[in-house]
Amino acid sequence: MKSNGLLMVVVGLFGTVAVFAAGAPPEGPGIQAATDAREPQVIQNECRTIQPPPAPNFAARRPGARPRPQTSSGHYRVAAIPGIVKAGARWKLLWSVPGDDADGIIATPDGGILIARNNDSDVVKLMPDGRHTVVYQDTDTGGALSENKMGQLFIVERGLRASIWELAPEHKVIADRYMGGPFDCIGGVLNDLAAASNGGIYFTMGGPPTGGLFYAAPDSTVTHYGTDLRTNGIVLSPDEKTLYVTNNGTLVALDVQPNGALTNQRTLAMLPGGGGDGSTVDAQGNIYVTGFAGVRVISPDGQVLGTIPAPRNLISVTFSGKDKKTLFAVGEVLAPKPNFALGIAGLFARMEIMSIPMEAQGYSGRAK
Repeated sequence: MKSNGLLMVVVGLFGTVAVFAAGAPPEGPGIQAATDAREPQVIQNECRTIQPPPAPNFAARRPGARPRPQTSSGHYRVAAIPGIVKAGARWKLLWSVPGDDADGIIATPDGGILIARNNDSDVVKLMPDGRHTVVYQDTDTGGALSENKMGQLFIVERGLRASIWELAPEHKVIADRYMGGPFDCIGGVLNDLAAASNGGIYFTMGGPPTGGLFYAAPDSTVTHYGTDLRTNGIVLSPDEKTLYVTNNGTLVALDVQPNGALTNQRTLAMLPGGGGDGSTVDAQGNIYVTGFAGVRVISPDGQVLGTIPAPRNLISVTFSGKDKKTLFAVGEVLAPKPNFALGIAGLFARMEIMSIPMEAQGYSGRAK
């Protein structure tokens, strides 16, 4: 188990990005496990019961690189989706940070959002007026966040020997091993999570044949679920009887059993525009899924209600703001070439946090 310090602070945030030399394998906090220079040794020494993933290619990728088609800022038009969003609604830029350094957003009770900052290993609180403070530090490459109905706050930590931690009200590791080895043996990035009211955690990591969809029970037992899933975004229905996960251009639904087990995997809908990243739900149980085209809105019975286009490719989404009637999202701005001055060895110039007014209301019984 790794040591992980935690500090509560209330200070202004100034974006910083770790800098590493061109061509040098990176390592340490702020570097995802799959691209940490020490990862091959962990896999060789500790992955005895799981088929190890291929060794990372440091020259070809940076931590968390997700190639996307770039959209042009300002060139979009929102059409009305009855009961969801009004025609002509516009996204508002709230905050921008360098590099690939914002993910996994959830709502706060006062109308703000929490943002996991991968590179800085911070969790930031952002208000609708753009004010921002660091509320948690030293998360070891913290990624997506989730909070259950009981008020327990969780984060995926994507550094070497990836793990899931509870941040509040206690600070402790929830799960970091599967089939006798560290999560690193699964391969890929410890991606997104959905916290259930029983204290269990559903999370996504990697893809077939080993990775995909997992459940960490309250006793830290980790179980693999699903068939041929290339998952990313994940969210529970308001009543927590259904779990939704993205799957390579589709939205998949699974039934949640009383003990947390998952059954009855089925494709709920095709996602217009493909892809599929972050997810959230509204008070009516509609599912919102980010991707290349913006935010796709799917009804609980699988009907595609429409798409809310955006000026950027979107990766994470949540409702917050007054009465939870504002949709917040994280957008990617791609760099035309590597920018080592910003610590970018791949595609990302910056991340932008945006919001758009909604007619729909987010689910109030949970942060997301």
